[in-house]
Amino acid sequence: MTLSGFAAYSGALAIAAIIPGPQIVAIVAQALKSGYRQAAWMTAGMVLGDVLYLAAVLAGLAVIAETFSFLLIAIKWAGVAYLCYLAVQFWTSGETFNVTGAGKAGGAKSAFVSGVLVTLGNPKSVLFYISILPTVVDVGTLSPLDVPVLLAITAIILTAVQFPFAIAGARTRHTLQSPRATRLFNRGAAVCMGGAAATIALRN
Repeated sequence: MTLSGFAAYSGALAIAAIIPGPQIVAIVAQALKSGYRQAAWMTAGMVLGDVLYLAAVLAGLAVIAETFSFLLIAIKWAGVAYLCYLAVQFWTSGETFNVTGAGKAGGAKSAFVSGVLVTLGNPKSVLFYISILPTVVDVGTLSPLDVPVLLAITAIILTAVQFPFAIAGARTRHTLQSPRATRLFNRGAAVCMGGAAATIALRN
């Protein structure tokens, strides 16, 4: 694969990643609710989900995915259900942030899994790799070295684009002082999560 091919793919991915969507909304909501660490874990889960989708496309599994479309549908609705669950948790969390539990292993694991589910449940992710990848990359000519390079580029670009949203959300969270403001942001995070769930649910 040529350098221009890598550059074209990187540019297309960066543009697609920076467009606000369910993933960005979920990251900001998680950062507002639980702080930077859990938002960072959620972001890492989302990046892993994208890398898995890219690996599947490169392995030619897009054809299998079309044949077993019910599996993708099940994953999609699992992601929607989990986002709705998080929305309810945020809405009912009251007037305080869970500062002491923000870095616990269970919270980090939950945030990571939710990040993976958000990506795997978002049709936009797999459609990007199926539709855009062949236009900028000659998949048939990829060498064994090109594949890990593409996966690494994907992980680096998505991390660079999405992590700043986790930082911004966490900084906004730390500016909250009053219980009323905290409650409003908790419910705002719930609405964001619910909106992300609705966006994924309505996409074909």
